[in-house]
This record gives sequence, structure tokens and C-alpha cells, in this order.
Amino acid sequence: MTSFAPGVRIITDSACDLPNDLVEQLGIRIVPLYIRFGDDELVDRDELSTSQFWARCATEEELPSTAAPAPGRFETTIRELAADGATGVVIIGLSGALSATLQSAELGAAAVGDLLPVRVVDSRTVSMGLGSIVVACARAAQNGASIDDVEALARDLVGRCKVWGALDTLENLKKGGRIGGAKAMLASVLSIKPIIEVRNGVVEEGGKQRTRSKAIAFLVDKVRQNVESPGISHLSVLHADCSDVDAFVDQLRTVYNGEILVGDIGAVIGTHAGRGTIGVSYFTV
Repeated sequence: MTSFAPGVRIITDSACDLPNDLVEQLGIRIVPLYIRFGDDELVDRDELSTSQFWARCATEEELPSTAAPAPGRFETTIRELAADGATGVVIIGLSGALSATLQSAELGAAAVGDLLPVRVVDSRTVSMGLGSIVVACARAAQNGASIDDVEALARDLVGRCKVWGALDTLENLKKGGRIGGAKAMLASVLSIKPIIEVRNGVVEEGGKQRTRSKAIAFLVDKVRQNVESPGISHLSVLHADCSDVDAFVDQLRTVYNGEILVGDIGAVIGTHAGRGTIGVSYFTV
């Protein structure tokens, strides 16, 4: 593992859906959730890669489930960072309204006591929404930002982060109990491609489109509208084993000139969103 200069370090969880090379480059530490297929429990990203997850979903009769990490996982990671020279730690986690992971992070941080300052921030979002906040904060920390400044940046970005997605099915959300305000879609689920928005930390209905191409066009238009006003930054694409992701990115490039970071929806979010989910995250300015 690469050693980093003393300073503030970032911990997140495996719902962030960040590419491994970027995680390593920025010294981000990921505390994994658990994925269960029946009685078989696996450590996300460690014992189950994203490609392995989707391959297994194709052969399993029952949907998988997720479980939060124990507080000890966070405590151990904090202690490892302290031993590596960290002067402070900011934990940015999956929406507390959707998972007990944030509570585990808070308990793990409390167990460390006076070892070093630790701040815990609820991202109130998922997937690359969470990942984008984590990346921005890790870059600020690498540039020498104080723990107060990194925490303040995280909380500012939480308030400006938007996540929109087009699902192929609502079945996973329905069975997983994470459907929130999207329940109204169920009556017509067979004839639509549901659009969801992560709003105030939960999954809400964002619209309905008749076909996937129209759903993708909706997402591109949503980005275009926000580019025009109020403006956006840090556009990311999130996708669950989608063959049309490159074409989607190409469409987005026609309305957005900046870098577009692409993240594979992993087992945590994929369990609830389902294969074929494609979406965007960005910060309003």
C-alpha cells in the first residue's frame, strides 16, 4: 500500500462505486459492506468484484441483500491511518436514511477516542454522488486542507449533489424496501422505464419514460438544463453492467465540456437498483 504524507485522510464505504485506480491514487480507504446470496455472505470489493457480482446475479434465483459493516471495521481503518501518519480523518458515508453504515461509522469513530480528530459526514446520496464528494474531499486533503476545511467542503457538496438514474426495473427496489417515494410507479411498472432521483437522502420518483432511449434522452436533457442554469461541475456517470454506457457518455459530451468520471455500480447499489441502471451525478454551482 502506498504511503501518504501526514495530513487529513478520507474514509468512505463500498457504496461509493469509485474506480480502484482513483481510490489508490488519492489514498482513499473504503470500508466494505457485506453482500448476501442466501446464506453465503461476501465482503464487497474484497471477496466479490463488481463483475463477479453481476455474473452471480444472472444465475441466482433470489435477489441478494446487503448488510452494513460492523463499527470495528471503521475503528480498525482509522487506527491504520493514524499509524500511517494521518493527522485527522473525515468519514463520508452512504446516506444514513438508506443504510446503517453511517451509524457504524459514528460508533467506530467514537471508539477511537482521543487518538486523532475524526469527523463523520452523511453524504445523503449514493453511488457516484457519494464517490464524487469523496474524490473532491480527498483532493482537497492532498493539497493540504485542514480537517475543518475538508469537513466544510463535504457538507457544502452534500447540499449541491444531484443523482438521477434510469432503471430497467423497479423489482429490486421493491423487494429491497428502498423504494421510498417511488411507490407510485409500481402500478405502471411494466410499461415504463422509471426515472429516480436521490433527494434528501432517499430514492424518489423522478419521472417516467416509455423506452430506454427516451429515458437516456431525459437524463441528457436534465444535465443540459442544469448546465445552462444554475451550472454544474464534476459530472459523473454511474452504470450497472450497461452495454450502452459509452454511447451515453458521448451524448453527455454534447452538452457538457468538462471531464466525465465513469463508475461501475457495484454490489451495494446494484442489489437495490438492478442491472441496466444508468445515471448521472453532479454538483450544482
